[in-house]
Amino acid sequence: MSFSLDPAAILLVLAAEALYLRAVRVLARRGYRVPAGQQAAWHAGVACTAIGLLSPIDSLGEELLIAHMGQHLLIADISAPLLLIGIRSPVFAFLLPRPVLVPLARATGLRRLLRWLRRPLVAIPVWVVILYGWHFSFAFEAALRNDLVHVLQHQSFVLGAVLVWWPVIEPKRRRMPGELWKVPYVIGARVAGMFLGMAFVLLRTPAYGEFYSQTAPEHGISALTDQQVAGGMMLLLDLLVMLFCLGLVFYRSAQDHDRSERTPAVAG
Repeated sequence: MSFSLDPAAILLVLAAEALYLRAVRVLARRGYRVPAGQQAAWHAGVACTAIGLLSPIDSLGEELLIAHMGQHLLIADISAPLLLIGIRSPVFAFLLPRPVLVPLARATGLRRLLRWLRRPLVAIPVWVVILYGWHFSFAFEAALRNDLVHVLQHQSFVLGAVLVWWPVIEPKRRRMPGELWKVPYVIGARVAGMFLGMAFVLLRTPAYGEFYSQTAPEHGISALTDQQVAGGMMLLLDLLVMLFCLGLVFYRSAQDHDRSERTPAVAG
């Protein structure tokens, strides 16, 4: 096992940190201090991405499905929501330099497409197609064989995670609203992923035997056990994320309710 020194991954991590620190400084000069918790979420998201792409997990993913699955969970399921929390308004408007931000803002077609993809009834199907599509044997094994396909796999997982989390976190608002429609939305999104994890647990033959049947025994486990543990990781993470998000949504909803009740009293 060895750490990855992929220049593209290193540049991505360093650029993400540099852009964020720049945005925090710009806002500080304008009199706005980005909350410490929000900053911590961004740095934690970048750290998860760095661990997934630069640690021994990356190379070990070619030998164990556990490692490969852990990498995907780190860079998408865990990192994406943390990064969205980190760019909560007004940070997202200052994250990119003006010469980059202005042309993007003027690309009305791209903006309309992203707004459409972020709709709850669009985001979940897109995410499910990405998630399940890449786990078919031909696609998953193609990513193991070809580095460019593997990069595309990572990028699509991150994109899908961002799309499915955006309606819940709503980073363009200063504060996440506790709207109760998010409860079935979160349940639907996480349960969709849990079915895939359950499939890995219940299968009695290795889904990617061409690769892991040879390498998993070298680490002291069978390919089937490797697959079942990887599926269990998916199930556990989806369950924990679902419970945490539901608790947060209900908590925010109660706060919003209390605020709405206090407002007329203050006004009167």
